[in-house]
This record gives sequence, C-alpha cells and structure tokens, in this order.
Amino acid sequence: MHKKEYIIPIFIPFLGCPHDCSFCNQLKITNYKDKVDENSVVDQIETYLKYFKDVDIIKEIAFYGGTFTGLREDVMISYLKIANEYKNKNIVQKIRLSTRPDYINSHILDILKEYQVDIIELGIQSMVDSVLENNQRGHSKDDSIRASKLIKEYGFTLGHQIMPGLYTDDYEKIIYTAKESIRLHPDIVRIYPTLVIKDTRLNDLYQKGLYNPLTLDQAIDICTKLYIMYQKENIEVIRIGLQPTDNITEGEDVVSGPFHPAIRQLVKSNMYRIFIEKMIKENNLKDEITIYATQKQISEISGNKKSNKIYFKDKYNIDFSFVESKDKIFILNNDKKLELDLSKMINDYGGELI
Repeated sequence: MHKKEYIIPIFIPFLGCPHDCSFCNQLKITNYKDKVDENSVVDQIETYLKYFKDVDIIKEIAFYGGTFTGLREDVMISYLKIANEYKNKNIVQKIRLSTRPDYINSHILDILKEYQVDIIELGIQSMVDSVLENNQRGHSKDDSIRASKLIKEYGFTLGHQIMPGLYTDDYEKIIYTAKESIRLHPDIVRIYPTLVIKDTRLNDLYQKGLYNPLTLDQAIDICTKLYIMYQKENIEVIRIGLQPTDNITEGEDVVSGPFHPAIRQLVKSNMYRIFIEKMIKENNLKDEITIYATQKQISEISGNKKSNKIYFKDKYNIDFSFVESKDKIFILNNDKKLELDLSKMINDYGGELI
C-alpha cells in the first residue's frame, strides 16, 4: 500500500528550453506567465505546505515545464538549493524535475545527485527519429537511450513522457515508441496524446489541413494498448492526458485533438471492455451477466455514461448487473462463475502487443 503523496508544482515555462517544438506552447499548457524567481519559488512552496497538514503524507517538490537542466547552471542550482533545504529539514521528502534527453550528462547528474534530486522525467515524446525531426524536437532516439541509461546508472528514478499522435506519427510508430521505451526500463511513464494548442506550428499545420490529430476514440484505443504494455512490464503509468486547467480545455487554447478531462478513466474502461469481450467470446456467455467488483471497478467496467453496458447490450444482447464486492472481480453467468484475472489478462494481452 503506497503512502499518499502530495506534489508541490513549480512551473518554469520556456525557461531553459532551447527549442520551439511544433506542438509546444508552455505558457498555454502551464497557464503560468510570470517569470519564476527564487522568492516566488519559496512563496509557492509555503503556500502549498499550508494545505498539507498530515505529517504522514510524502511531499514532493516538482519542477515542471521548460527544460530544467537547460537552465543556466547558477540559476538551476539556486532552485535546487531551495528544494534541498526543505528536503534536509524533512519538510519535503522528494524532489522531481522534467527535462530533455539532450540536456542530460554526467556533469548535470553530479549536480542533481548533490542536491538530492530523486526523480528525473525525460520528455522523449517519440522514439522515431523522423517524427522527432518533423516536430522540430531537436534531439534523437539515441539521445533518449543515452540519457535514460545514464540516469538509471546514477540511481535516479527514471520517468518517460511520450506523445502519441504527433505530426507524421502513426499506429505502428506509436507502438514502436512504447516498445523502445520499455526496453529502457523507466520506473514511471506519462502518456500525453498530442493536442493542437493555439500559437504553435502544429496549429498552423492543422489549419492548412496538413495535420490530423487523433480522434478521442483513436486516442483511447492507442492509449489503452500503451497502458497495458507498460503495466505488463510493471512500469507505472502515472498520468494519461494533460492536466485540465482554466485554458487547457476545448474551446479555450486547445484548438483540436483528443482532449478529455477524464481520459485515464476512459482508457481503463476500454481495457475492461476488451477483457470482458474476450471472456464473453471464449466462454460463450449469454443473456445476463452479474459482475462482482469494488465500487471503483464497477464504475470503470460500466464505462462513461454506461457506455460499456450499452456496447455489450447492442452487440451481444447481454444485460449487465453489478454487486459490490471487496474480493477479486468475478463474472456470474447462469451456472458459470469466472474470475476476471486482471494481472493475467494484462500479461497475455500485453504480450501480444510487445
């Protein structure tokens, strides 16, 4: 049972970032327009700490946005010193940052180790060089491999961030990216289906009809496969989709693309649909199914607006009912009682993909 963790986010939009990737407008994504200085970092940390009264909660300072290790070295160290002071006093227990693969080297990692950084997330986005080049990413697949291996050698927790649906991306390239990422054994992963944001090159391509983003259904389908692939290898998927903010919503700064405030729940519901459909076919289930599961699982199995219940009724004429249970997930159909062994199904299905 994991302890609950609270994140203290410090956003550094564009600071340290030497590139203008086709999809990126950090000011829009983070909804943070002020240049961050040392005093504002302390103010933000103290503000968040006021809300975290429980001493048994793990607290983490996380530097997001921009390219943290691309900051001027003295600026980077000044921020790390602040976080390190809170960690030395055990006010916070972890320090996290995100950066680019081409801004990782032994010198940088020596500094990060000195100031007790715990987690380094790499925005690898794709493991296909042509996709990286076409989106003006400014680094290669080899950069991601080298940086990932070096981070692991130093003993940091390694995170990968990938972006299915980039310009010139396709299904095979997305699956390939996940396979290559898995080979590097990251500890955690974020999956961000590509969105078209205002004031980006990607938006220009979209407006000219040269780029078609994933539909929401396509994103759910591909993210379900990616989620299962990573889960099979015991790699934790810590987020799917951008965090909604006041302007990261459809009709604001998201011009197009598969945005949904609860896309992770849609992905998990789709995973259950795949597995239950497999059980229906293999066991010739008919008429009515009773599913025993926890309340959270029932919600995910039923689907958004009961979409899975509707799907199985329309396709198989099977009615679903649920009984809350704290035990394993069971499916009862006439005289058949079947366990939905999630671990086994993830392993089997993920094995087909990998």
